[in-house]
Amino acid sequence: MNILLVGSGGREHALAWKMAQSPLLTRLVAAPGNPGVARLCEVRPELKADDAEGLAALAREIRADLVVVGPEVALAAGLADRLAAAGIPCFGPTAKAAQLETSKAFSKDLLQRHGIPTAGYGVHETVADAKAALDRFQPPYVIKADGLAAGKGVAISPDRRDAEAEIERMLGGRFGAAGARVVIEEFMDGEEGSLFALCDGQRAVLFGGAQDHKRAFDGDLGPNTGGMGAYSPAPVFTPDLVQQADERIVQPTLRAMAAEGAPYRGVLYAGLMATADGPKVVEFNARFGDPECQVLMMRMAGDIVPYLLACARDDVSGLKPPQFKPQTVICVVLAAKGYPDSPLEGSIIRGAEQDFGPHVQVFHAGTRRRSDGQLAAAGGRVLNVCAEGQDIDEARQRAYAAIRQIDWPGGFHRTDIGWRALER
Repeated sequence: MNILLVGSGGREHALAWKMAQSPLLTRLVAAPGNPGVARLCEVRPELKADDAEGLAALAREIRADLVVVGPEVALAAGLADRLAAAGIPCFGPTAKAAQLETSKAFSKDLLQRHGIPTAGYGVHETVADAKAALDRFQPPYVIKADGLAAGKGVAISPDRRDAEAEIERMLGGRFGAAGARVVIEEFMDGEEGSLFALCDGQRAVLFGGAQDHKRAFDGDLGPNTGGMGAYSPAPVFTPDLVQQADERIVQPTLRAMAAEGAPYRGVLYAGLMATADGPKVVEFNARFGDPECQVLMMRMAGDIVPYLLACARDDVSGLKPPQFKPQTVICVVLAAKGYPDSPLEGSIIRGAEQDFGPHVQVFHAGTRRRSDGQLAAAGGRVLNVCAEGQDIDEARQRAYAAIRQIDWPGGFHRTDIGWRALER
């Protein structure tokens, strides 16, 4: 099989690493890729992930049997739609179906129409209306930009004054067009986790769970980010909770999307809150999480390609449930100083490409190769140090031991990834 992988982050490096192990693979091309991906396959750095026309042309050029879409920007740009028109199987939803992620208002309205459990909410386009809507909620206030904001468009404000300031920032252009509307939600008390399902438009196969850390600093302090670390399995996902989530959320969402003319194909990422009333939807993503994908790829036993292809060909009915190793895998994100607001780019990274042994993988998330061959930071989240262990403690020890061998003064990381699991 010839496969085109779209994207350039740690999620895509992990997917490339896993797909490269498939006996079904003949040729793997990544666009735009990154220096880590380039060690595994051919890359086309001149193509950006939101260039749907260029990527579709590349898929035709390499005679792709499958296109695997990593980032949400490619989905929003309609890449899956273009590939469908060309008859090329695509792992990833159409732009209309991807609205589950690209518009929080669309997602919340769909959940409400179909009685799928989520927090109470309101959608607002003006500062005055949004501020007035705070009267209907109790602090802390949850305020979200409607569109894509790289995982940073969510604010949890402890009091009214902070909430009003956040509304002014969002509707005032902080996130551009993504913040033209805001969603104000009821705060849900509970523990959050991420559950994944592989979907063919009608059916779904559950694909494991993980728990990530959104805040920038230790102790879950600081601004929201795209994710500073993750681990799997997540103890919050008891068998009973997973069954409830499948029956009350995943399957009804698939039925709802199909009924509304937007059948969902690809991976459905359900961000869930385990509340006293059972699981409720925090938000949906229309792609693998980042860094959750990294820990899932390391835990998965067997070949990922048949699962991706079955979704793209609209039939997961013949798939067996995927098997995962019993070990725990943890991912610690190394980010550039100043992230998430103003990450510093260009600093030199040494030691990240050494052999850390069989239990550790380092995935590139935001790097570039300089003309002198040195590795440099080229983004906010730069490296993902992932390690497996018999339990969360051993996995953490291995990950942080590897981090100590990386020489990068321009970066920082959280030192408490996995703390919830450790406390259990």
